[in-house]
Amino acid sequence: MSEVSFKQWWGTPLVGLVGGYLASQIGWPLPWMVGSLLAIILVRCLTPWQLAEIPGGRKCGQWVVGIGIGLHFTPVVMEQVMSHFGLIFFGALVTSLSAVVGVWLMRRTGEDRATAFFSSMPGGSGEMVNLGARNGAVLSRVAAGQSLRVLAVVLCVPAAFKYLLGEGVPQAHPATVDWPWLALLFPAGALLAWIWQRLRQPNPWLFGPLLVAATVSISWNLHVGLPDGASQMGQWLIGSGLGCHFNRQFFRRAPSFLGRTLLGTALTMLIASLAALGLSALTHLDLRSLTLGMMPGGIAEMSLTAETLQLSVPLVTAMQVMRLLFVLFLAEPLFRHWNKDPDLD
Repeated sequence: MSEVSFKQWWGTPLVGLVGGYLASQIGWPLPWMVGSLLAIILVRCLTPWQLAEIPGGRKCGQWVVGIGIGLHFTPVVMEQVMSHFGLIFFGALVTSLSAVVGVWLMRRTGEDRATAFFSSMPGGSGEMVNLGARNGAVLSRVAAGQSLRVLAVVLCVPAAFKYLLGEGVPQAHPATVDWPWLALLFPAGALLAWIWQRLRQPNPWLFGPLLVAATVSISWNLHVGLPDGASQMGQWLIGSGLGCHFNRQFFRRAPSFLGRTLLGTALTMLIASLAALGLSALTHLDLRSLTLGMMPGGIAEMSLTAETLQLSVPLVTAMQVMRLLFVLFLAEPLFRHWNKDPDLD
């Protein structure tokens, strides 16, 4: 690592730690993610100090979080999740289709079809930028829309859940820490993440470790958890990485576009909440878990929120993964079908 590069990022983990610590002291939900995220955004926006992302930091955070999420899956839990496959499918479909609201808002104010579509889809930022590039979107706006959507969900959803809906029931028997199993899972997760990345698959450093940990946990019926502090470290690294995408120029660039993005995100979240309320009434499943599973945020962030609030991590994760698959596989074909008809708007 060169001296210039080190000068750009050495302060990032320290600022993130201060923000995470302060947030934890005031009892904020997901404190180490939200606190580090806000602290870095404030420094980058209010001072000349343009903190850079820690090299590999966000990947490392996703690696840790992916292992932790995967360990929540056991044979009994997986059986429960599969018994609600239809509900998971429907919930993910509703979240995906609700993005049409954001597309409509963008089109009403003059955005071209590709930019409006790919900046509004609730998929991963990198994947939506790649799809937008293939279809003629304005990539800076797609990236800005995706980043702002994740920021809004991460800042609003955990707080709303904790203060409005309350926390879940604490676990009577917390999972034990089994170091031999963890010593096997972490390298295996990193290896699959590296292979997933080489194959250019989405979100490799989350999905690779998650898949390894879930497969092993289900196969051997493990009841293993991460040591104290591991989840907080993952939150801190992910939050620190997310914060480095924002500065004064970001918020000054096309404020009307950013405002429409926030409005579209808010409406999508409202639709998801209403749909979750209906599904909960029909199935008697926990409203909080269903709502969180349908939020248009990132898988890591929403699963961490479920873990922090002691909700059903596997159900939330399954709904988030299903929604991402819908968007990744259907977004481009749907856009091209829509784009063929100049009168369909």
